[in-house]
Parts: sequence; C-alpha cells; structure tokens
Amino acid sequence: MKIGGMSDLATVAPAFVTMAHSIVWASAATVDAHGRPRSRILHPFWEWDGEALVGWLGTGPTPLKRAHLSHSPYISFNYWSPAQDTCVAECHAEWILDDEGRTAVWNRLLNAPPPVGYDPAIVPVWADGPLTPAFAGLKVTPWRLRVMPGTMMLGGEGELLTWSE
Repeated sequence: MKIGGMSDLATVAPAFVTMAHSIVWASAATVDAHGRPRSRILHPFWEWDGEALVGWLGTGPTPLKRAHLSHSPYISFNYWSPAQDTCVAECHAEWILDDEGRTAVWNRLLNAPPPVGYDPAIVPVWADGPLTPAFAGLKVTPWRLRVMPGTMMLGGEGELLTWSE
C-alpha cells in the first residue's frame, strides 16, 4: 500500500478519468447561501488533454442550481463503485448558457465514448435539443483530485493519488 503526498496532475488526471468513466455516475454537492450542502447525482464527461482536465455536464439550469453556483461557484463530485474504488474531484463550475456553447456541450456528450457518452435527447425535457431552455452546459475545472483504488481498503494493495493546485 502506498499513501504518498501530492502527485502531479499528469499522474493523477489520467487515473481519475479512467476510474470516473468506469463508474459513470457521481454524487455531486453544491452549497446554498447559508453554507448548507445539497447533493444530487450527475453524469460528467471528463477530458484530459495532457495538460488540463475539464469536465462537461448537461444539466437543467434550475433556480436552485443557479442560486447555489451564483453564491459559491464550486461543486464536488464523489464517485464510488461496489469494488470500493473511489475518486473525488473538487471543481470550479461555470455555466454554459449561450446557444453555441450549449450545442458544443450537447455534442460532447453525444459523441463521448461509452459508457459516459449518451444522447441527451433521452431526457424528456431535453427532447427538443440543446437550445431548449431546460438544457444548459456546465464546465467544471478541478482544483483538487483524489483517486483511491478499492484494493487499498480491501487488501492493502494500490496507491492513493492526490493532486491540488
């Protein structure tokens, strides 16, 4: 078992993407104006270009989500699998609300590889496409990552990876 200090982004990001994309769904939390957390399940698609990691989501721009991210533009994603694999991304969040941007996010999700890629039109309120008012993009940029294979808890094998700006 290896529990080390901080690793560089080039080491942690690919391990994070591999694990997150194998799990697919994440518990995500934002906070309200009173600092109270609110969690939900979301389905980010992560892109690692060798230098930067960015996550993309299709989501409804509900008044609650908009208020939370207006108060504090941060969101936390926690992935867990039955094999006890866990990874976390603490991120800055940015709404994508313009037509060109929403279409680009839609197409990213549509063309992403399985199992994270999907046709956003399967969501009934998004059936009319990326320009429906019920659809918005969310761009998330991590400031902290943590990747822990379940083998560490189950058998003492593996390596805990962490990165922070």
